[in-house]
Amino acid sequence: MEQEIQLNEHNKQEYPPMHTAEHILNQTMVRMFGCPRSKNAHIERKKSKCDYQLTEEPSAEMMAEVEQQVNNVIDQHLPVTIDYMSREDAGKIVDLSKLPEEASETLRIVRVGDYDACACIGTHVNNTSEIGHFKLLNYDYAEGRLRLRFKLTE
Repeated sequence: MEQEIQLNEHNKQEYPPMHTAEHILNQTMVRMFGCPRSKNAHIERKKSKCDYQLTEEPSAEMMAEVEQQVNNVIDQHLPVTIDYMSREDAGKIVDLSKLPEEASETLRIVRVGDYDACACIGTHVNNTSEIGHFKLLNYDYAEGRLRLRFKLTE
């Protein structure tokens, strides 16, 4: 008899292309700056923002490289897939520090090709070809917090 997977309820309806772009942006920031994934994000259809903890302000060239790298990943038309696994197994491959205490024992792991894997209960596209173009609108840095504002275009 197959066990039914019970996940936590999600309290927000996301725009799948933007939410998937956030996953790619998070992994890009982790790879480029060695920082944790965004702990504070506001993801909306028209424009979004993410905050990252960095020890020093990045240059304009570095921020242009972030935008370019996110678009390079999107342009690879990577599949976005979902796996279910135990917390223990998930903890071996993803950072669970943002996981709420009340999260279920079975976690939903969202993968963007081989580029990113993250525990997430949100909605996503099936392929990065559905995202569009990532555009960094602006950013500011103060007291170790880098805030990025961005949108998606066709």
